[in-house]
Amino acid sequence: MIKEIIVVEGKDDTTAIKRAVEADTIETGGSAIGEAVLKRIELAKERRGVIIFTDPDHAGERIRKIVASRVPGCKHAFLSQEEALYKSDIGVENASPEAIRRALSKLRTEFDGTVAASGPAVTWNDLMAAGLIVHPDAAWRRLTMGNLLGIGYANGKQFYKRCTMFQISLDEFQEAYAVMEQKKSDTAGGESK
Repeated sequence: MIKEIIVVEGKDDTTAIKRAVEADTIETGGSAIGEAVLKRIELAKERRGVIIFTDPDHAGERIRKIVASRVPGCKHAFLSQEEALYKSDIGVENASPEAIRRALSKLRTEFDGTVAASGPAVTWNDLMAAGLIVHPDAAWRRLTMGNLLGIGYANGKQFYKRCTMFQISLDEFQEAYAVMEQKKSDTAGGESK
């Protein structure tokens, strides 16, 4: 049984989570999160801890931001869009039990300023040097790096914020960068990204 309560968007997400692990969930009911739901999430954070596990799309990111700003210090689980895709629908409910367990094994916790970082922090210049911003393939590179780092896809500004929020060390960043470059060179013989 997972100790923390997992915040998901709807009933189908709860069903998918329960197929993968034994856990309790709180459903937001979509992006129009009501005050009563936010209060339940606050209580859950206080009593057991909270894992935010929303869809890897715009609406899911909006919900993640609303909950994280109201209830700081939550843990976060991320799926790649590929893992959550069925036909043209992207959602946690489409992910395999293995993908859900993998995402839950790679939780990221928000940095609240009380713990020292595990090494040098990633800077804006590091993102530029890695081609994650101001680069023709920046979106693909952020998607790949976000999946490798377990922080999901985000635009350049949000990617930098997540690196800071989740205390991504420069070593972690450079390891993920090396894997991304290897993936890119492995696919260079065929289609270019």
